[in-house]
Amino acid sequence: MQKIWGEKPYRSLDWQLKNQFGEKVYKLALNGGMSCPNRDGKVGRGGCIFCSEGGSGDFAADGHLSVTEQIAFQKESLRKKKPARKYIAYFQAYTNTYAPVEYLRKIFTEAIADPEVVILSVATRPDCLPEEVLDLLAELNEQKPVWIELGLQTMHEETAQMIHRGYDLACFEQAVKELRRRDIDVIVHTILGLPMEGTKEVLETVTYLNQMDIQGIKLQLLHILKGTELGRIYLEQEKETEVIRPMTMEEYIDLVIACVEHLSPEITIHRLTGDGPKDLLIAPLWSSRKRTVLNEIHSELKKRNVWQGKMLGRSAL
Repeated sequence: MQKIWGEKPYRSLDWQLKNQFGEKVYKLALNGGMSCPNRDGKVGRGGCIFCSEGGSGDFAADGHLSVTEQIAFQKESLRKKKPARKYIAYFQAYTNTYAPVEYLRKIFTEAIADPEVVILSVATRPDCLPEEVLDLLAELNEQKPVWIELGLQTMHEETAQMIHRGYDLACFEQAVKELRRRDIDVIVHTILGLPMEGTKEVLETVTYLNQMDIQGIKLQLLHILKGTELGRIYLEQEKETEVIRPMTMEEYIDLVIACVEHLSPEITIHRLTGDGPKDLLIAPLWSSRKRTVLNEIHSELKKRNVWQGKMLGRSAL
């Protein structure tokens, strides 16, 4: 199995891209200048309770720049540190299909016009994929691969309501169906450590996603950030009525490893953790040491001889 997936005991994004393009591919985090229906009143106000003012795009380029300028700026920043030659144009901030289709055509076409951009990746909501947008994405997918990243976070409706996600599971399932009907790859965002959820609930979400026609997953630690509803609740809660308890690093590593064991080997793991902006991060503070956390996860995976899909009785061969 190691010969198939390289040094990691799971199907990693890095492995997939190197096999597809023959070398490492780097992400350019872009800002399409859009908002979100969960912020402007169409679905709700204030967004999901964990979402910062940057709309989960705190590391994206300056939205006041054109897409071409953002790409050039991000490339220059990367090349100072890494020998980058191929890129993913990743529209990250807010909901990146929440705009008229003519505008989406303009910015997405501008992104893939760059000869060094090999993939267009678009983060959005399942309830923001009308037919004309789906058809545009299918058209662009014929020029260069298009990935759509959907923020599911959890399959559990009670948790979804608590975090103010703003759409139900049926909406997500319909979006996946329509995207796959057009041969567009789907990457799903999940959050580990949500209020009311433990290992059982997280693994139920993983098992649910194993049955869906998705191509990738992001496992993300719940960050408690300044300026969010989650941050307000956390800072105001009393110990005896504690609703939100940040995970320890050891708890998170155990949970990630359980997810890897349960996840279908056909699904690429795009992320095992993430680091929130240090100037906004309230808790857990250990998460700011992303490289350390990743090293610990990989060390434990090796120590425990864990392979993706092992708990399902599947094989990577």
